[in-house]
Amino acid sequence: QVQLVESGGGLVQAGGSLRLSCAASGRTFNSYHMGWFRQAPGKEREFVAAIYWTTYYADSVKGRFDISRDNAKNTVYLQMNSLKPEDTAVYYCAAGARAPTGPYAYWGQGTQVTVSS
Repeated sequence: QVQLVESGGGLVQAGGSLRLSCAASGRTFNSYHMGWFRQAPGKEREFVAAIYWTTYYADSVKGRFDISRDNAKNTVYLQMNSLKPEDTAVYYCAAGARAPTGPYAYWGQGTQVTVSS
């Protein structure tokens, strides 16, 4: 059974940083994209970043967020810097896509990120 477990969310002031982690179990994703999406209250889920051999970012986070992966640990990370209140959302890890924006086969349960002004 494949599981993706996110951690690292929380409450931070604007301008601060958080690092999200997503540990995968049940299979490896070395040959697929892994990514992060987010969903703010009242909005649709949106793409944030993805990684395979290279990295991909939404324009809204480019230059502030950094995605990385450790294939030996089957884990993907999202370093979020210069956070803004509009970054507040539930962040979801995803794995198993052939393309950076999906479709993804597996999803985590989500972790809340709240940025206060």
